[in-house]
Amino acid sequence: MKKIAMVDLLGQYQRVKPDIDQAIQRVLDSAVFVKGSEVKDFENELAAYLGVKHVIACGNGTDALQICLMALGLKPGDEVITPNFTFISTVEVSALLGLKPVLVDVESGTFNMDIASLERAITPKTKVIIPVHLFGQCANMDEILRIAAERGITVIEDVAQALSADYTLRIGKKVKAGTMGRMACTSFFPSKNLGCFGDGGAIMTNDSELAGTLSAITHHGMRKRYYYDLTGVNSRLDNIQAAILRVKLRHLDEYSAARNEAARYYDHALGSIKGITIPERSAFTTHVFHQYTIKLNEIDREALMKHLESRGIPSMIYYPFPCHLQQAFKYLNYREGDFPVTEALCKSVLSLPMHTEMDEEQLNFICNSIIEFVSPKS
Repeated sequence: MKKIAMVDLLGQYQRVKPDIDQAIQRVLDSAVFVKGSEVKDFENELAAYLGVKHVIACGNGTDALQICLMALGLKPGDEVITPNFTFISTVEVSALLGLKPVLVDVESGTFNMDIASLERAITPKTKVIIPVHLFGQCANMDEILRIAAERGITVIEDVAQALSADYTLRIGKKVKAGTMGRMACTSFFPSKNLGCFGDGGAIMTNDSELAGTLSAITHHGMRKRYYYDLTGVNSRLDNIQAAILRVKLRHLDEYSAARNEAARYYDHALGSIKGITIPERSAFTTHVFHQYTIKLNEIDREALMKHLESRGIPSMIYYPFPCHLQQAFKYLNYREGDFPVTEALCKSVLSLPMHTEMDEEQLNFICNSIIEFVSPKS
């Protein structure tokens, strides 16, 4: 059996190596490394894949979030709502811009934004809601969009973990994750479902005027060379990364299918094991399994992780400590107990190896090792 990786980036590269190598060589031969045709072609191809009018590439997913907020002309103290059970980027970009991060709890089953918690958090100062489509499936966008529309609030989707997921709107129309809010952000960090070989990110929007503003912000606020209409940043996707992403985009549906196949194996093997809860699927969205995250009940998580490690099986905790209790955000005056679901998840979740190159032998070994620990034979 080949070595088990949390994410097998080498195996994925080897499958498409000739195309990747050719793409990189094409950029090297052009000697155009920044702001070249590869970036523009990738933006157009990703826009076509998603069914969105505009894609603006940038340096990374965190930049994408920050640039979206910058484009809205918000004022210090304006409130930005984001789920508590998430990576810190959605919280920190608001704080960096002098805005007030407002956290809400999540659903225990799907890990996505809880609608009741969202409605309780809205105040007259709420300007933005950032739903995070966590671990690979969409939050309840019908309800989030309804709430936002009724109150004149902007929705920015964080689709970094769910790019390629499908969402079926209440009206029956099927759309891609990242095309429903006024803007959406993604990351192309190597471990993402669509990942480059370094850092990268993008913003999606159907608003043509807003797209022009977003593009200008990524280039120091320039609409015309050396004329600065806005205060911007320097956040660009380089040509080599764009060329790599163009190749991998052609395989994205194939990658999603492989992840789902691995998830089905886990479901079948672990679904009936006492003390383990497998990932819940929402009826309105497909799941692309950026992570396969189980919940443990009355099972020693650290001991299980050590047991798996002793057998060469990696595992990870996403996320071990909630945003509201982080030292950097104590000024928000949240307390332990304010977000019971998030706090419980931080103590019980465990993510298992999940990637496009998993085979049945590996999956069988992982599942049997978990069962051996949880249900030892007497």
